[in-house]
Amino acid sequence: MDGRTDGRGPLPHGHVTLSDVARRAGVSAQSVSNALNNPRRVAPETRERILAAVDELGYRPNRSARALRNQRSRLIGVKVERSRDDRAALLLDQFLHALAESAAATGCHLILCQADDESEEIAAYRELLSTTSVDAFVLSGAHAADARVAALRDLRVPFATFGRSWDGDPDLAWADVDGRAGLQMATQHVAAQGHRRVAHVGWPDGSETGRDRAAGWEEACKELGLDHDLHVRVSDDFDQGRTAAHRLLDLSEPATAITCASDTLALGVLRALAERGLRAGADVAVTGFDNSPGAALTTPGLTSLRQPLEQVAHDLVAAVEALVDGETDPHRSLLPPELVVRESSLRGPAG
Repeated sequence: MDGRTDGRGPLPHGHVTLSDVARRAGVSAQSVSNALNNPRRVAPETRERILAAVDELGYRPNRSARALRNQRSRLIGVKVERSRDDRAALLLDQFLHALAESAAATGCHLILCQADDESEEIAAYRELLSTTSVDAFVLSGAHAADARVAALRDLRVPFATFGRSWDGDPDLAWADVDGRAGLQMATQHVAAQGHRRVAHVGWPDGSETGRDRAAGWEEACKELGLDHDLHVRVSDDFDQGRTAAHRLLDLSEPATAITCASDTLALGVLRALAERGLRAGADVAVTGFDNSPGAALTTPGLTSLRQPLEQVAHDLVAAVEALVDGETDPHRSLLPPELVVRESSLRGPAG
C-alpha cells in the first residue's frame, strides 16, 4: 500500500503538488487553485472536498489551508509604483504606512504588487489572485471610467478606492479628501489677510482632482466678491509652478496671493518670489496642498492643507472589510483637510 496515490494519507514522493490535490479530490487543478486563492468562486461542496484532500495530503501553500477553512486570508492587495522621487511617491509612501497600521489593527496585512500604469496594475492584480489568497484590494488615484474598477468587478473581488467616484458610480466604495473645501479654506484665509487679487495655480483640466480643487478656489472668490480669472493650469512640477508665478506677477495688476493645488507647485512659487526679491507672506501670500515635509522646512514655512491620510486609511480598511463580510451597501467618506498655517500666508508673525 506504500505506493498508492488515491487512498488516504500523504503521497510517497513527499512533495505534494496542486495536481495531487486535484486527483485526490476528483476535480481539475484550476478548481483547486480557485478554491485556495478565491474561495468565492467555488461551490461549497466542492470546496469541502478539496479541503479534505488538502488535509489528507498535507498540502500547505502560502496561507491557503487556513484561508480555505475561514474563507479569509486577512490579506489586502495594494499597488505600488516603481521608485519615483516626486510628490505622488511621497504621498503614496505616507498613505501605505497609514494603511498598514489600519489593516494591522483589524488583524489584516497588506500584500504589495508593482505596476506603473493601469494595464500593468490590472495584470498584477490577476497574477496576485492566481498565486495568493487575497480578500480585497485598495486602489489609489481613482478616476472616471477607471479600467481597474471594471477589471476587479469582472474578477468578482471586493475593493475600495482612495478617490471618489467622479462619474457617480453608486456601487463604488471609496474614501477621499475634500479638495474643494480645502481650497475654499485657503482662499478665505488669504482674503482675511486683506488680499483681493487671489490667484490659483492648478493642474491641467484633465485632472478631476485638480478641477475639484480649482472649483473650491473659484467658489470662494465668487462668495468674497474677488476676481476669479487669475487661474493658471500647469503640470505638477516645481519649475512649472515657478513659471506660473512669474506670469501672475507680470500682470498689470499682479496677484498678491497665490493658492496652489500642491506643495510642489507652491515651492516653485516661493522660488519665483525669491528671484524677484519679494517676501512670501509679507508681500505675496502662498498656500500649498499636502503639507509635505518640505512645507515645514522651507523658509518661510509654507502654509498648506494636510490630508487626513490616517482617517482615509481607516475608512478604506473598514470599507473592504464590510464588503468581504457580505455587506452590499458600499461605504463612502469625504474627509475635510486641515489648513496648517505658516509664515508664507501671513502678513505678520505666525500665531
